[in-house]
Amino acid sequence: MTLLDNAKRLRREMTDAEQRLWYHLRAHRFLGLKFKRQKPIGPYIVDFICTERWLVIELDGGQHQLQSEADAQRDRYLQGRGYRVLRFWNHQVLAETEAVLERIRLDIGGQER
Repeated sequence: MTLLDNAKRLRREMTDAEQRLWYHLRAHRFLGLKFKRQKPIGPYIVDFICTERWLVIELDGGQHQLQSEADAQRDRYLQGRGYRVLRFWNHQVLAETEAVLERIRLDIGGQER
């Protein structure tokens, strides 16, 4: 399976947290910005990306506790290409959606390019 095929599969099989956040980010709903989901960048597929603001948003489930070094390596790769990476736990998105959106809003507000 190619990276692009995997990205398409991930778009079809979004987690509840991804669906919740995507509802707020899609169709220029969030600050009028365009976000994409499950977008390949190099060898990785990022959960959400706003290329206008060089921002990647990653949602982490329980499995990420076991792969923190892999996540750190991924973040370094993305940061090395100019992206800022925000990470949230799935349960944060589901239980504290407005707080997550506010954190993204604050990050974007201070990062005009």
